Amino acid sequence: MDHGNNESEFRRSGSFARTSSSCSMQRSSRNLSFSFSLQLENDDGSESVSEAGDIGDRALCSNRYSGRLALSAESAAESGMVVPIAEDFEEEVPWWLEYFSSLLFLAVFGILGVLLRYGLQKLFGPGHVGATSDQSYMYLDLPSNVVGSFLMGWFGVVFKGEISKISDQLAMGLTTGFLGSLTTFSGWNQKMLELSVEGQWVFAVLGIIFGLFLVSHSIIFGIETAKGVRWIVRKTATSKNSSSESSWKMNSFKCHLVVSAALLLILGALWSTCIALEAHEFKRGNSEAQLWLACLVGPFGVWIRWFLARLNGRGLGKSGSLKWVPFGTIIANVSAACVMAALATLKKAVKTKDCDTVVAGIQFGLLGCLSTVSTFVAEFHAMRESKYPWRAYAYVLATILTSFIFGTLLYSVPVWTMGYK
Repeated sequence: MDHGNNESEFRRSGSFARTSSSCSMQRSSRNLSFSFSLQLENDDGSESVSEAGDIGDRALCSNRYSGRLALSAESAAESGMVVPIAEDFEEEVPWWLEYFSSLLFLAVFGILGVLLRYGLQKLFGPGHVGATSDQSYMYLDLPSNVVGSFLMGWFGVVFKGEISKISDQLAMGLTTGFLGSLTTFSGWNQKMLELSVEGQWVFAVLGIIFGLFLVSHSIIFGIETAKGVRWIVRKTATSKNSSSESSWKMNSFKCHLVVSAALLLILGALWSTCIALEAHEFKRGNSEAQLWLACLVGPFGVWIRWFLARLNGRGLGKSGSLKWVPFGTIIANVSAACVMAALATLKKAVKTKDCDTVVAGIQFGLLGCLSTVSTFVAEFHAMRESKYPWRAYAYVLATILTSFIFGTLLYSVPVWTMGYK
């Protein structure tokens, strides 16, 4: 059996059920686990499609890894297969350091995602290009959702395996942290609610359909272009280039410690700068004040979403039914959309500049980072490419309808009944 080929195909498929990356065992034992776990996986790929976007802290070191390795070896032995024994089970990096560095990667890249989302809003908004606005189905967060979905095809599907060879934390930082914060589901849902409140139901429906169409095709375009680039790189790469890649691997205690210290300094500098700028801009109540507050609270939204992502692929109950449903992503997106709708109602009820600044900062930062379109569309794409493509549309309908209905109850109904403007 060719374990290397199986692992390569697994990574190329976009189903990244890497539940034990960076654990104490060496790469040889990981390859063994991946190969056998693929054989024992359910034929319908339920678990893989729900884990296509993110599996949270399970990617570090989970009970499922050790269980699968033991079960795979036992099952293989019973079937008469020769099971190679991994020689080295030495712990290279303490689990707490991996966990700490993961949080730092997520926070720093999350802030960068917030900043880029704000920049794209301003660039394509009414003040500059004028392609998007609050009064159109071309909502303000559409460019960031499209760009984030395109980049998800690159770094979350095609090149995620290569990036993980360097550092699993870097892969999480790019996908869960940066792209997850660059894109926002709650902001998308809230803009459609605001259009429906004003009676522009056609624009609201078009915004949902057109937005889904663009992001779903953006990730496909990203995957195809990334495959083309990877083919060119592999054709031109030499053995010397491939051997030099090992020097970039973050696989030692010292390397993790140095990178974590650097990220901690960067995060401290970012937060200190945001605090100073927020103190200067807060009383003005402008968009910059909202941005700096968003950068302060954004990492907490990323961390919560990362913790919730561990529910993806687990299913319900002890039997693990409905494993194809990414419950972690659904909970993150729906809860963020509901809280955002409730805060929008609060903002209309209070009607003060300070309240507007605080609420808008929390909406843009905490809730914008808690919800995600990049992971959502990666899961949608994986389901659509699976044996049961209907699951993709059931997943989309369940997420969008649930968010919109609860948002209507929390925002639209109070606005209609209380007469808020």
